[in-house]
Amino acid sequence: MNVEPAIRPELDPDFVPAALWNRAYREKMVQSGKSMAVAVALIRPDETGSIYRTQILPPSDEYDPLTLRYMERLLKFLLWQRGACTVLIAGCRAVTEKLAFIYSPNGARAFDADFFGRRIFLQPLEIRPCSFDALPDLKEADVPVGRHFDGCRIGFDLGGSDRKCAAVNEGRVVFSEEVEWNPYFEKNPDYHIEGINDSLKRAAEHLPRVDAIGGSAAGVYVKNEVRVASLFRGVSDADFVSRVRPVFSDLKKRWNNVPFEVVNDGEVTALAGSMDLHENGVLGVAMGTSEAVGYVNPEGRVTAMLNELAFAPVDYRAAAPIDEWSGDSGCGVQYFSQQAVARLAQAANFEFAAEMPFPEQLIAVQKAMTKQDPRAAAIYRTMGTCLGYSIAHYADFYDIRMLMLMGRVMSGEGGALILKTARDVLDAEFPVLGKQIELCTPGEKQKRHGQAVAAASLPGLGGRR
Repeated sequence: MNVEPAIRPELDPDFVPAALWNRAYREKMVQSGKSMAVAVALIRPDETGSIYRTQILPPSDEYDPLTLRYMERLLKFLLWQRGACTVLIAGCRAVTEKLAFIYSPNGARAFDADFFGRRIFLQPLEIRPCSFDALPDLKEADVPVGRHFDGCRIGFDLGGSDRKCAAVNEGRVVFSEEVEWNPYFEKNPDYHIEGINDSLKRAAEHLPRVDAIGGSAAGVYVKNEVRVASLFRGVSDADFVSRVRPVFSDLKKRWNNVPFEVVNDGEVTALAGSMDLHENGVLGVAMGTSEAVGYVNPEGRVTAMLNELAFAPVDYRAAAPIDEWSGDSGCGVQYFSQQAVARLAQAANFEFAAEMPFPEQLIAVQKAMTKQDPRAAAIYRTMGTCLGYSIAHYADFYDIRMLMLMGRVMSGEGGALILKTARDVLDAEFPVLGKQIELCTPGEKQKRHGQAVAAASLPGLGGRR
């Protein structure tokens, strides 16, 4: 389909916004005068989940490739947004059978099949057709989390290039720091475990006692257990199971079994924004080593959804950039992270050594931005344009009242330019959303350390003190 954005990302002009591609698909349905109802049920082992309803074009030689593309990208987004080990699809049996193969150990999305099967939910991912009458009655679990600041607390946030940690005494931040580390390809689990514990000890020196510890980290965590996390990708499978999976339970024992809660960094991003701005319906997006996303619903609660939008598609072109971990193309991590800055720096004619780490490339671009280097400005405008279109795509799946942008990439003048350009795209292409969604970013210290402080508020004391 021909998709023509009104505003093209200057360093990535072939970008095909998911929101516009889906709009064009829907317009084809209007032109054809025909459509078919489809429902996608996403179910977790605890029988929580949700149903997404949509419409597709009727079967034909002309429409079938478009419909498969639409449904495959839709399913990809829903899996990474909501998480599921069982997917039931009503209304398109032939397409469902093709999706079941694509998301199988032998299909193009074998990584996703393994991720949601063996790694996250510890059972094979199953995708099968069903009738509308057979769709289950599903409810998305939501829970109150965080917003506790009584007592003496430590909060930490684990990123791919640094560990942030904060000490909070009765709601007052008395210590905050970040320590560089390089966990991605470190094989020894002690590097990770002792690094985290070192940050806790450094924060504890500024408190009379430690009543609770809260943590934020990239990855998927179930009841404080590490299920999947790119931070530990260098650790062997055996060490992951024996040392990494129980790491936070083991650390809790070291710290006298105080209340200890660890959740995905995206959820803490959203929580930090909600707390800072006294608003709900917040989608938090942290642009750091990866893209971390979290959501606080209009009721002020965090749901059981994964919100791992780093691996959800936002660019539908055939030759979109490929994520080296999942092997898929056009996913958010390549557009809203340090990786995105490094990718676009090449297009902007920055000359960095091939072995120069992404965090150092980001620092170089940020320094260039302070000197009004037009190459740096082009990088940030390109990211802002892609973000504006992607916000419109996210709004098809979330009730967003406020979008909070955080993380190392959003620091400085470049972050302000990303924000402005994204707003320009919304106003030009999606004026209704432009009026509904407020885009904001916290102060510089809150951008860098807000997640650690919000993480400190995660555990309730439960009468301990």
